[in-house]
Amino acid sequence: MFSFFYRNFFFLLPLVLSVMATGHMQAQENNARSYAASLMDGDLKNAVLSVLALTSEGDTIVSVRPEALMMPASDMKLVTTGLALDRLGPDFVFTTRIGYHGEVSGGILRGDLYIMGGGDPTLGSDDDIAASLPEVFGQWTEFVRDAGISRIEGHVIGDSRYFGTAMPEDQSWQWDDCGTYYGAGICGLSFYENKQDFKVTPGEKPGDPVTIEEDFPECPWMEYLDRSSTGEEGTGDRLYYYTSDLAPAGEMRGTLAAGLPAKILECSNKFPAYTCASYFTGWLERNGIECTGGAADTGHFASGEKLPCQDNIIVIGSTSSPSLAGISRVTNHDSNNVYAETLFHTTGRDVCGTGSHEDARQAAKDLLAAMGIDTDKIRIQDGSGLSRQNLVSAGFLCRFLLGMEESKAFGSFVSSLPSPGDSGTMEGVMAGYDSSLKSRIRLKSGSMTGVKCFSGYIFPPLGSHGEGEECKPAVFSIMINNSILSQYRMQKIMDRFIFLIASGTE
Repeated sequence: MFSFFYRNFFFLLPLVLSVMATGHMQAQENNARSYAASLMDGDLKNAVLSVLALTSEGDTIVSVRPEALMMPASDMKLVTTGLALDRLGPDFVFTTRIGYHGEVSGGILRGDLYIMGGGDPTLGSDDDIAASLPEVFGQWTEFVRDAGISRIEGHVIGDSRYFGTAMPEDQSWQWDDCGTYYGAGICGLSFYENKQDFKVTPGEKPGDPVTIEEDFPECPWMEYLDRSSTGEEGTGDRLYYYTSDLAPAGEMRGTLAAGLPAKILECSNKFPAYTCASYFTGWLERNGIECTGGAADTGHFASGEKLPCQDNIIVIGSTSSPSLAGISRVTNHDSNNVYAETLFHTTGRDVCGTGSHEDARQAAKDLLAAMGIDTDKIRIQDGSGLSRQNLVSAGFLCRFLLGMEESKAFGSFVSSLPSPGDSGTMEGVMAGYDSSLKSRIRLKSGSMTGVKCFSGYIFPPLGSHGEGEECKPAVFSIMINNSILSQYRMQKIMDRFIFLIASGTE
């Protein structure tokens, strides 16, 4: 009898385990589905929720209005970085060239020195992956000296023609975003991520003026208007800086609460090419190379002379950015809008020939279509997700994530995505949840007023697949729109949702 039992037990064991696993899976699915149902009857009753999560085998874990069109916020960066890595390759670099137009004789350049931007968004950045400004300027100075130039009787020109005549920001961006550091937009010759920092200090009491000082970079050509004031204690930072590339002017509005310490306010600089030229001119002069014409650019601060075609500029040296893989990682970890928009427009330039907003959007559609992904029922407006006219679905994002698994750049793409609890935008996400579970998740967050989104991959636990078997991840996208909940409360909802979905993949 016992012999019969054991023989049949071991025979039936795989079937028993399979049934147990299926039951576990169904229980987890029901947990995720039940949680979604409870949200739509509770905290998100008057908001819009869209969810899709699929196992590595393609089975549905949870699905709630998966094709509803939603604002993705910074989840758009998934598409932007993925398409850029797939099209341009992880080793792609941006190149900035130094050249001159004119004649060099006896150490004197009778003409203009050009800084020809190649779209490098890290130039002059304070990011860890970027070369320091003294290092870059030192290399450029050596190019000038090696060309036999010790004096420039002309201008140092910041040449930002890499993206053609594209405006810095998309026309659909909100006006109060365009003056912020995250609304700086693109430039063919970026500098310090197209930011300008101000030191702001509140007065002693409400109604007093706010002290505002330029920090870095200093832009003496700018005209500043100040309509800000000190606010009531406890009202926080409500300062807004308004500026555009239409004129070298900016205006500070709003309030900074009494009792707050001085702080650095990061704002937008709409003239980065001129700023770069101005700072390099100063650097050259401090290193013994005089420039009689001063700085200029190819836009608002043009030298007054007809610009030569770049093919007619004699190149004397070039410097390169970090790799696209590294830039993509910063883009997704820190949700860097300037980096994302630069990748979006560079991909457009590579596919369609120009870096215009229209070509960037068309290139995204063409590349998605090549992946077999339908774009007729979505709208891609920009690359960063700052535009509220972006409309995609959880289903679309999951299809894109699955499509990227077939890309030769998939490894670099996954490596660019953070895990919950990582530094940057993931700090504090899923706090208190098991670290071994969080380490299996790679995702991107997206947030703006009334919007919270998370999309990404969930990899199986180590040792859960046989040797030589392909380790395929599950994919998911959770999107909340039109919510009046605080970002804190929406984050707690997301933490629980991601946990339930990840548990369903074990």
